[in-house]
Amino acid sequence: MKNKFTILFDLDGTLIDTAPDLMLAHNHVMKKFGFPTKSTEDIRSLVGQGAGALIGRSIWGQAKKEFSLVKDQTMKDEMTKEFINYYGKNIYIKSTLIKGVKNFLIWCKKEKISMAVCTNKTDYLAVDLLKKIEIYDFFEYVAGYNTFDYCKPDPRHLTNVIEILDGDINRSIMIGDSESDANAAKSARLPMILLEDGYTEKKITEIYHNHIIKDFVGIEKIVSKYL
Repeated sequence: MKNKFTILFDLDGTLIDTAPDLMLAHNHVMKKFGFPTKSTEDIRSLVGQGAGALIGRSIWGQAKKEFSLVKDQTMKDEMTKEFINYYGKNIYIKSTLIKGVKNFLIWCKKEKISMAVCTNKTDYLAVDLLKKIEIYDFFEYVAGYNTFDYCKPDPRHLTNVIEILDGDINRSIMIGDSESDANAAKSARLPMILLEDGYTEKKITEIYHNHIIKDFVGIEKIVSKYL
């Protein structure tokens, strides 16, 4: 049905606190290839553009050079592959739902709200994690880093999903925790609900948003205004 309300969710740092498991995978790779490891808090500021970017931003911070400038392409590819392989096998060790998520998803279903995930995580990893943490069935679609030829902050990552769901751009909203989510929402002209303390180095004042939340407890009051 046309004109149904649609909510698009980011995954890492929005629906699920994945930083502990991302840290384990990151540090596994860094140890194997001779780079320093990082803490969970360090990892939170590196997530958002996929596995390769996470590894690259980590190296940039330690080696003072962009990942793209590392000359050994074979090493770059091997590090990213090792990260994805390790993380895929250990994707749900310490990750947890953000407070209030499950109750909010249940509420959305009752309100007949259409829901989808738009993440820069590789799509099959996103689906696997959503299934393991038992919220996959709430979503009508999951768009990952490699689902289309583009991903956040490209607004088409969001608008294409809305179109796939037969939704209405004027009756949709984005919920995320980083500038990647916010910039995509802003370019798509979608209202943005921003989680505090997200996976970003940016301050809240530097990120586009219409509403700020600490977690999902009570978010129904905000969303109800748009229904």
